[in-house]
Amino acid sequence: MKQLFIGIVLLLAGGGALAAEPQKFPDVVSATVQPRGSDTFDFDVTVSSPYDTPARYADAFRVMGKDGAVFDERKLLHDHAGEQPFTRDLYGVKIPPGIRVVVIQARDQRYGYGGKTVEVALPGR
Repeated sequence: MKQLFIGIVLLLAGGGALAAEPQKFPDVVSATVQPRGSDTFDFDVTVSSPYDTPARYADAFRVMGKDGAVFDERKLLHDHAGEQPFTRDLYGVKIPPGIRVVVIQARDQRYGYGGKTVEVALPGR
């Protein structure tokens, strides 16, 4: 009972609600893939960035295997403050024949790679 009372007091002291932790990394919201050749694919990737200053924004995303092997990366050269979430492409990604699913992950200029990823099945594999 004493622990419950302390928990209620702490909750009320904080204004009655617990604040959600702000988004630290950019999240990959969605991705589509189209085959371009025998082992080459084109990606359209939508990213949601926790942009808060011009010195911190989502500055890249990458396509990788489930084992972490990176196949390609798209670097983003400016912020997308007025465009959230935003979609960018990465074309001509070479992926070895045995890979059937890739993982797409975004990077923040300040914190690096992290956040929600998306797994995409490669068509025709």
